[in-house]
Amino acid sequence: MSLVSVNPATDAVIKEYQEMTAREVADAVDQAHASFSSWRKTGFEERATLMHSAARILRERTNEYAVLMAEEMGKPISQGRAETEKCAWVCDYYAEQAESFLESEIIETDAHKSFVAFRPLGVVLAVMPWNFPLWQVLRFAAPALMAGNVGVLKHASNVQGCALAIEDVFRQAGFPENVFRTLLIGSKQVDAVIEHPHVRAVTLTGSTPAGQAVAKKAGQVLKKTVLELGGSDPYVVLADADIEAAAKTCVTSRLINSGQSCINAKRFVVVASQRERFEQLFVEQRQAAKVGDPLQEETEVGPQARADLRDELHEQVERSLAKGARCLLGGSIPEGPGAFYPPTVLTDVKKGMPAFDEELFGPVAAIIVVPDDDDAIQVANDSNFGLGAAVFTADLERGERIATEELEAGCCFVNAFVKSDPRLPFGGIKQSGYGRELSHYGIREFVNIKTVYVGK
Repeated sequence: MSLVSVNPATDAVIKEYQEMTAREVADAVDQAHASFSSWRKTGFEERATLMHSAARILRERTNEYAVLMAEEMGKPISQGRAETEKCAWVCDYYAEQAESFLESEIIETDAHKSFVAFRPLGVVLAVMPWNFPLWQVLRFAAPALMAGNVGVLKHASNVQGCALAIEDVFRQAGFPENVFRTLLIGSKQVDAVIEHPHVRAVTLTGSTPAGQAVAKKAGQVLKKTVLELGGSDPYVVLADADIEAAAKTCVTSRLINSGQSCINAKRFVVVASQRERFEQLFVEQRQAAKVGDPLQEETEVGPQARADLRDELHEQVERSLAKGARCLLGGSIPEGPGAFYPPTVLTDVKKGMPAFDEELFGPVAAIIVVPDDDDAIQVANDSNFGLGAAVFTADLERGERIATEELEAGCCFVNAFVKSDPRLPFGGIKQSGYGRELSHYGIREFVNIKTVYVGK
């Protein structure tokens, strides 16, 4: 079988990749495991030198990778450059911080000496999505490799060029052969990789159904998992919010990556007194967003990554309209080639509609109007997802309290859009997954937290 990469802006086939056989996959995992025996013994200084080198390569070839992402999954090129720079940042961050994050912790007991050590597990399988084809991988790989683990990557089928480019970054940086391997496989081979005796843990970023499938298989063979899954992030606009600033931030968040992000703003819960002005500003700013060729600098919204995903999004919009939502902007598939979908704004969205209950993975905004601030928090939390959330208010102390105590999500922001940062833990609750990536919490997910007790 072959894995086909198609340009979603033109529908042209870019390249076909031959899928690896089961034997080739098993051999690759075995080779990664063999490299672990020596890699785990390297010092942090040596690992850091190589990781800084990876960051340098990413920066030197930023435009090349941005073009690759634009061609394979439609990311606007300016956003592709920003993504590549963020990947370099996470490499530098863990090169500088890993040793302190994994320093042994002395625990006072009745022993002569007792402490907690953090030691690598071995081969970690990463199952990654297409929407941030470099960042999703590097935010796993940088901490995992700095901790002394080795990685094997199963990337989304439509971004195999990106997958191989990441492997090449580590190779060019001087990492030992097989410390990081890309597996050219489809989803049907994932179970066999999880079952491989040398695979010790699995991390997945993707849809909730994909996470459930991986968690089930990993659970059967008792292997640790970290899952970062879907989201339907609520942005709560309270009665005292600066409506101009809130609308601008909300529009920016919804259009990042052409609306294809787990932590895009998706449900806009607006208090009735703010509704008219918010909808006006929101529609005006969404109309102004430049849709077009992702290789053009001025493009803000490119195509959806695949035509089938665009069609699924449109079907969710139509079902929401059939249930009583109103369309203020967009809502129709444009003529011509490519998987384009226009910035779309739905209002009068209510529970029971796909725009409320499901994740809409594209540039579709759902406005939900509520009577007052208390209702806004209740509606925001009325979701099976819990990845990110934001609240907009003039009272920062109140906003902090709402974010800390009331919003049900793993990442809660005040007067700002939700984003990931290497210095802060990232992950969700409920159907958005479990475990954390980034910060010191992320690097400790895939280590043996080992108790060492030295008797007298």
